[in-house]
Amino acid sequence: MEQSVDIEALNQQIFVDSAFIEKLNEETSKVIVGQGHMIERLMLGLLARGHVLLEGLPGLAKTLAIKTLSTAVDAEFSRIQFTPDLLPADIIGTMIYNPTKNEFTVRKGPIFANFILADEINRAPAKVQSALLEAMQERQVTIGNDTFKLEEPFLVLATQNPIDQEGTYTLPEAQVDRFMLKVLIDYPTKEDEREIIRRNLIGDSFKKIEAVVSPQQILKAREVVRKVYMDEKIEQYILDIVFATRQPQDYGLAELAPLINYGGSPRASINLAIASKAYAFLKRRGYVIPEDVRNICHDVMRHRIGLTYEAEAENITQEDIINKILNVVEVP
Repeated sequence: MEQSVDIEALNQQIFVDSAFIEKLNEETSKVIVGQGHMIERLMLGLLARGHVLLEGLPGLAKTLAIKTLSTAVDAEFSRIQFTPDLLPADIIGTMIYNPTKNEFTVRKGPIFANFILADEINRAPAKVQSALLEAMQERQVTIGNDTFKLEEPFLVLATQNPIDQEGTYTLPEAQVDRFMLKVLIDYPTKEDEREIIRRNLIGDSFKKIEAVVSPQQILKAREVVRKVYMDEKIEQYILDIVFATRQPQDYGLAELAPLINYGGSPRASINLAIASKAYAFLKRRGYVIPEDVRNICHDVMRHRIGLTYEAEAENITQEDIINKILNVVEVP
């Protein structure tokens, strides 16, 4: 009985603390037509303190969505266009010699912002990707002998293009794992695209976005997200999903064993749990339900399952494997 009272109080607190979500949605919809799934996932990453990898064809408003969100949150935005000749110093900064003072001074790079857009991350070589991914993981940057903490909220939103693979450097699997979510962006619906055309023709596609949320509100919301109630049965459900990618035969999915090269790491379990809590917060609820886990499962897991040559030969994707697991693992 006491627990239900606690959950009720938590529900009320979260209903109040999550009020800014509606304001954020209103502001972003001034510029972004459709693409609700992408906007929701960006907010999820922001609330769960996780970085997001967006994969989609050019012209699907990936950059625009990220810039719009950073303006609405009143945060500092930095865009880095990844190219083959980019150097780590171009991202994190470097030491500059000052001849008048006869000393080296630190010049900080574009990584020192709240929202970092790493545009076409797979266009730059591994050493540049590593510089960014280190900052993502450690949330600090070392230049010369000095170490600088990156200011929170700090969120990296990387994009990559699934076509035109010439001159690209595939992100190593171990480094892709640093992203909490990998989100696939699809074309807008016919109705949405009609609205996009109309807005562009009348020059109404770049409305003035107002800052409706402060970075402090986001940091407070992150603390509240951690308080969202998760039952032991939900925890077990998350573990079952992740372990089914490692030992599918234990869950009556022996046919998947030859298709999976490696399954989700403990990072998958952690991110699935945190993202489920953040999703419940987005839905203005104080507790996680199985549907929250199922809803975000593909985005958390798709880049954490390695396929064998056999799976690729049979055109079986990570999506197919996740669908089979979700269909078989018992829902609490």
